[in-house]
Amino acid sequence: MAYENSDRTARATKIVIAGGFGVGKTTMVGSVSEIAPLRTEELITEASEGVDDLSGVEQKRTTTVALDFGRITISPELILYLFGTPGQDRFWFMWDELARGAIGAVVLADTRRLDSCFGAVDFFERRGLPFVVGVNCFDGAYRYGTEEVRQALDLDNHVPVLLCDARERESTKQVLIALLQHAMAEARMAGTAS
Repeated sequence: MAYENSDRTARATKIVIAGGFGVGKTTMVGSVSEIAPLRTEELITEASEGVDDLSGVEQKRTTTVALDFGRITISPELILYLFGTPGQDRFWFMWDELARGAIGAVVLADTRRLDSCFGAVDFFERRGLPFVVGVNCFDGAYRYGTEEVRQALDLDNHVPVLLCDARERESTKQVLIALLQHAMAEARMAGTAS
């Protein structure tokens, strides 16, 4: 989509917010979206027992079953469309479609359950899609440093790792800015290599 604004056409860009179950993807999209975000949350039922791992998120009552969608205008020339993925393995068939056409992704991590983001890191590495890791700092959780998280996730040095609070608009904006900068740097490197 594009709109006219003072003789400039805005460019719409797609970003994926991914990660494990209960890491804060819906919260992140909602904290920064300038429109009421589209959410496809449903109540967690007994049918998910034995299917979804609720360890560490026992108080969670809803889950995303398709996607979250939000929008933020970065400048008159740039609009970001945010697509939050569902976190459970059983919904991963949707990730390919959600990632198609994206310039990059945020892998949201919860250090209390860091293993829940391994799949997302692997997904974007295999597809060569630039990504950053946003470590969602939950209340009461131990605060690991970014280098400790990088080492635990076995990330290359060029992948940005940032501490964030998905509830806070400014914190989420900083993660998105880091992703945009990283994606542009990756595109420049790819351009010079060809």
